[in-house]
Amino acid sequence: MKTVLETKDLCKNFGGLKAMDSINLDIKDQEIVALIGPNGAGKTTFFNCITGMHQPSSGDVFAIPPQLNQVSLKGKKPNRVTEIGLARTFQNIRLFGKMTVLQNVMVGRHCRTKNNFLEAVIRSSRFKREERETVKFSQDLLETFGLLEFAHNLAENLPYAAQRRLEIARALATEPFLLLLDEPAAGMNPQETQELDQLILQIREEKNISILLIEHDMKLVMRISDRIFVMNQGKQIAQGSPGEIQNNKAVIQAYLGEE
Repeated sequence: MKTVLETKDLCKNFGGLKAMDSINLDIKDQEIVALIGPNGAGKTTFFNCITGMHQPSSGDVFAIPPQLNQVSLKGKKPNRVTEIGLARTFQNIRLFGKMTVLQNVMVGRHCRTKNNFLEAVIRSSRFKREERETVKFSQDLLETFGLLEFAHNLAENLPYAAQRRLEIARALATEPFLLLLDEPAAGMNPQETQELDQLILQIREEKNISILLIEHDMKLVMRISDRIFVMNQGKQIAQGSPGEIQNNKAVIQAYLGEE
């Protein structure tokens, strides 16, 4: 199975604090991988380093987009990482609350359109064509996520779980080959979480993409993950299948401590 993302000895220091120490992680094509660990383990720092939000102190990140050669993401700005084919959501929802649900998804399409500023001003034929295509693409995504009926509502007026789904839809509007979800089930009740894990599986099947998620809901992680990587205090302490991780003594110790 083809590798689509690989990190090699990835480290991040903040002053004298080593937040992440020599992380080696790989993701295969159409694989769902979970990154878990106690609070403060370095998981979000890892996400930030591979998406250009932070620059690694050492090590490297390699992406292998479909039909393209391997490219290093180290030093790339977030917009360039998105163009290459990685898209992410955040722990804290970052929607444009005063824009409509449809407009939020259309914003995600910006990196895949070719219009320049002048064409937008004069509303050239290419601009109009791309605008129609963007609206149709965005509406189709909203239908997949059960949000089409709210297309013209302000994003801030959606229920919390619907806002979570909208943020994922906006990320998918960039047409990524790798989707990164940072605690997608945070704040959801059990019914909403169960619906979310079915949605993640549906996305993988319909979009033929890989998914990397940070999540504290272990039931969701165990249900949908092909492999799990575990971090604690900035270090990678385990990797394996859900069954292997459940019975790993180092993982149990990291979560529960030892007497």
